Amino acid sequence: MATIKVKQVRSAIGRTKTQKRTLEALGLKRLHQVVTHDASPAVLGMVAAVRHLVEVQEN
Repeated sequence: MATIKVKQVRSAIGRTKTQKRTLEALGLKRLHQVVTHDASPAVLGMVAAVRHLVEVQEN
């Protein structure tokens, strides 16, 4: 399965609770942190929900 790198580029301050929880579920705790995930439909859905806060790079 393909992998993706997700990097948080915008702050979660002032965002809704669901957006903050989505970032937490992706493993992102601070700005400019990068995490690697398999490109499963569940992960891609979470990334789409916070696409304005993250950058995605496909491997």
